[in-house]
Amino acid sequence: MDLILWRHADAEDRMPDEARQLTGKGRTQAKKMAAWLASRLPADYRVISSPALRARETAAALTEDAVIDKKLSTSATPQGLLKVAGWPDGAGKVIIVGHQPTLGAAAALALTGEAAAWSLKKGAIWWLVHDADGVRVRAVITPGIL
Repeated sequence: MDLILWRHADAEDRMPDEARQLTGKGRTQAKKMAAWLASRLPADYRVISSPALRARETAAALTEDAVIDKKLSTSATPQGLLKVAGWPDGAGKVIIVGHQPTLGAAAALALTGEAAAWSLKKGAIWWLVHDADGVRVRAVITPGIL
């Protein structure tokens, strides 16, 4: 299984939190990352997004077929996030679009067995792989290097 943890891109600072939109910078970040991902993904990948507008807009840069799951909201837990993804025993490639600090903690949990305060920059991804050889990191990419 491949699990790609994608933090929503740069968003407005306003309330209510769930209605925050991407900024112009955020839309550019999402497009850059979506282009990078699209060139590396097979046709059968799945995208699951937080219901927050900024996460849905980030996911939409890659696909219109993202599944929106309230279990990935801003109050999600790392354990809940990994369960939604089907990690580690699921199949295929799953992209989770969500929020900090949950994404960083989920990356730590998937790689070390313990949640920790790891950070993903806005618009960045962590691409994790679980197969017969164990768990490893395939890529960590920020929009700023694309």
